[in-house]
Amino acid sequence: MREFIASTVRDLAQSDIRAMTRECSRVGGINLGQGVCELPVEPTILDAASAAIYGNCNSYTLAEGIPKLRESISAKLRHHNGIDADPGTEIVVTAGTTAAYTSALTALLNRGDGILFFEPFYGYHVGVASILGFVPQFVELMPPDFEITKAELLRAVDASTRAIVVCTPSNPSGRMLSLHELEAIAAVAQERDLLIVTDEIYEFIRYEGRQHISPASVFELWPRTVSIMGMAKTYSVTGWRLGYAVAPAELVRPLSLTHDLCYICAPAPLQYAAITALELPDRYYQQLAATYQERRDRLCSALSASGLEPLVPEGSYFVMADIAALGFESAREAAMTLLESAGVASVPGTAFFRGDVGNRFLRFCFAVEDNLLSEACERLRHILWWRGARFELN
Repeated sequence: MREFIASTVRDLAQSDIRAMTRECSRVGGINLGQGVCELPVEPTILDAASAAIYGNCNSYTLAEGIPKLRESISAKLRHHNGIDADPGTEIVVTAGTTAAYTSALTALLNRGDGILFFEPFYGYHVGVASILGFVPQFVELMPPDFEITKAELLRAVDASTRAIVVCTPSNPSGRMLSLHELEAIAAVAQERDLLIVTDEIYEFIRYEGRQHISPASVFELWPRTVSIMGMAKTYSVTGWRLGYAVAPAELVRPLSLTHDLCYICAPAPLQYAAITALELPDRYYQQLAATYQERRDRLCSALSASGLEPLVPEGSYFVMADIAALGFESAREAAMTLLESAGVASVPGTAFFRGDVGNRFLRFCFAVEDNLLSEACERLRHILWWRGARFELN
């Protein structure tokens, strides 16, 4: 009997993010690994979802999303992103940002095309590209700054490269791309005629007053950019699977067709709830950033006290910690030792790097329930580390 396993998935394994979540459940630990996003949901959003469900808004919608939501997204883009997108032809509501990303790659690129990723990368970006038959290519960014330069980009691009994936604020590093870095990306994209696909899911989670810059809004990048954003992180509804893609009409048409074929439409009642979410005042986003900044500072302080070296993020709700001085042979060994002995789960840095540099880092998430974060920080503060991958609680 033949082996019914596609060649594109034969060498794939479950991500370390999911694997560490399972390990955390096994020991009953505190999960600072997966970005579960457990902040309370704004009650008006929940009320809107409930009203839509009981109001019988439970049937299929247009493949591109309900018109009122696309109008709300268009207004949000003008106000927050500096993007003027036609709600009728340049916006597609999707079944999560992963669906937007998958639909964009499937609709706009051909199997065998090269896609450029910045390392450290979000593993799902690379995994989806691989399973669809594209060839991942990488720009290796060096810690602790992870700065992007035109020279490094040009070294990584070859004749097969067709697209660049840009994640800002970044998962896992928390870097927010500067205007100078976006200029370098724009120059290379225009010189080599490349598509840009963005992941801006953490756009409102940013610190010290930093402003998020949407790549499509600068350096004449709009004609070649698919901007992907979503509701999950901003409104703490990661399980709702509700995102959207924004691009010129000639890119949106095939993207919308692909999304229709694979996903039909985004969840109908939750689209109506998203309209309410997008009507929240600016102070909501200011408070969101302030809440996460306090949590970031609390976790970074606990990591420092434990002997770990946090790379303080500019955005997102993740922090990478340097474990190089602790003497572990691998990041996974460090993560498992921390989990087994202190009950705090992290993600090995090897989930985000191809080479050995990933063994220098663990990634922690600070979007868990506040009492759990406090308990995890308390446990971290009482850790005494030794070289040789051993520690105990003080």
